[in-house]
Amino acid sequence: MQVLLTTTRAWYLPHTAKAFSQRQTLAGLWMADKDGAQLPAGQYRRCWPFQLAMKPFYHFTSQIWSERAAYSLIGAWQMWLRAQLRDRACPQFDVAHAIMGFGTELFEAAAARGALKVLDCPNSHPTSYYGYWQRECDLWCPGERVPIPQWMFGRMNQELERADLVLCPSNFVRDTMVTNGIPAAKCFVNPFGVNTKIFQPRTELPVKPRFVCVGTICVRKGHQYLFRAFDRVKAQLPDAELVCVSDIGFKRDFRKERPKWEGKFIHHQRLPHPELAKLLRTASAFVLASVEEGFARVISEAMGAGLPIIATYESGATTQVTSGVEGLIVPARDPAALAEAMIQLARDVGLNQRMGKAAYQRGAVSNTWQDYGDRLLAEYANRLGVKPPSSTTGH
Repeated sequence: MQVLLTTTRAWYLPHTAKAFSQRQTLAGLWMADKDGAQLPAGQYRRCWPFQLAMKPFYHFTSQIWSERAAYSLIGAWQMWLRAQLRDRACPQFDVAHAIMGFGTELFEAAAARGALKVLDCPNSHPTSYYGYWQRECDLWCPGERVPIPQWMFGRMNQELERADLVLCPSNFVRDTMVTNGIPAAKCFVNPFGVNTKIFQPRTELPVKPRFVCVGTICVRKGHQYLFRAFDRVKAQLPDAELVCVSDIGFKRDFRKERPKWEGKFIHHQRLPHPELAKLLRTASAFVLASVEEGFARVISEAMGAGLPIIATYESGATTQVTSGVEGLIVPARDPAALAEAMIQLARDVGLNQRMGKAAYQRGAVSNTWQDYGDRLLAEYANRLGVKPPSSTTGH
């Protein structure tokens, strides 16, 4: 069994590719970003036309213009990918695995070859993805539109129909797929793994309550509710800290909220994974108030750091977190419930420690990126009716 992975930006596919390569099942990883997985020669191809066209936008424009450019320049990616698939040097593959929205061209080739078509969905069903996000824009930044163009949502819908298997990183994603007409039998839930060499359990709780949130500060990730909740927390726990880590800072749809909250929390940008791991180990809990998410990878990372998780169903957290065991699941868009959970875990040291240990056991033990990849390979083998690589049944 050989798997070909394609996407424009990396997403989390380098982790997937490395896991497949370890099992000698990787036909190739084709994308525009650099080879962060350091794959063996011949397994990685870089889409230079797209990368070079995007480079000025990465370095010299705002995030919104970079995002718009990525969609307007997708033609360079499509032409390059089709050429690679026609090339005589194109490897043989039994499984065609693409990120949602970037699978059309690969699926065309896969259909001709009789390969299994796998659509990897970092977010919920396109209808839900757009609807949840646009609702928050309408409420908190009237006039702002979801930056993903409608034709891209159209591609996503078409690819979902063509796919033989839909990868859902969370129960929330699967539920939105089924609600929107995708057969449940077509969906496979597989939460993201964690690098347990970097993300390791904390050894003690901080003296001051400290909550960490990781993700772009935007309305889709619910920061408008998180900041209001933290106001309530500070009223009862004046020395509490909220630390937000956001690779690209504030998204455009948060511009009307931003002036209200700047200076009221600690803000870090672009923390390398070792530094993020160190920060997580100093926290009381990890908190994520998302109103739409596939499955935030940092949930697994925070569980690897032994943190209780405070999050919403819409963040994907319920796939790994049972409320009251590994953390607390709160309703989305509810600052009062979010604040209550934060205060509870700050005050009850015993509960905090028990949940942190349970989170580590559930989210990190047997949930490395290799475990993640092995679960996929076992499912692919099952769908193809072949024997899985021997190492995917255990370690």
